[in-house]
Amino acid sequence: MDSSSQTTASAAAEAGGVSSGGNGAMIHHQLDDLSPMQSSAAAGVSAAGILADDPKQNLTHVIYSIQKTLGILHQLYLTVSSFNVAAQLPLLQRMNTLVSELDNMTKLAENCNIQVPMDVINLIDDGKNPDEFTRNVLNGCIANNQIAKGKTDAYKGLRRHLLEELDLTFPDEVEAYREIRASSAAESKRLAQLQSVLPNGDVKVKAEN
Repeated sequence: MDSSSQTTASAAAEAGGVSSGGNGAMIHHQLDDLSPMQSSAAAGVSAAGILADDPKQNLTHVIYSIQKTLGILHQLYLTVSSFNVAAQLPLLQRMNTLVSELDNMTKLAENCNIQVPMDVINLIDDGKNPDEFTRNVLNGCIANNQIAKGKTDAYKGLRRHLLEELDLTFPDEVEAYREIRASSAAESKRLAQLQSVLPNGDVKVKAEN
């Protein structure tokens, strides 16, 4: 860290809004009580401190930033709903804090590679439960599975019918075909059993769910 970064970190720490974690990550506390410049500095240090964290921790920081932004928006709503002259300065401070937190959220989001389906966004915009997307996907999978099962059963029926017809016309060839199929299936089963044997002679056992 260069001297300018150390100066920024020290200023934010003295303001009481940032503390250093054991892994070097910066955790910010209650930026609402800071001035706009202090909030911006603390948010910048917090975003810079988690650049090297794992994706799961980055997602946790983004979720925290979203929750904090919602809290600031709620405070702004309360301030505007009962606005008077004395509330003008707190309103400006909270507006600046909101802008700083949104900037911090943008920096944090750059480290989170999460793909959200547009259908989920559309459901949220329509005021619906995003879990409906999961339900629709499952229902679609079930429908496609039924269609695939129907096609498979149709091909099995066609194969059985062809073998019956061929057995009447070419019985010797069909018998040879069935012997080849049986030997091939036995060989495949033997190879599968060999692959399931561990180096120490034990056999892999498939765990039952």
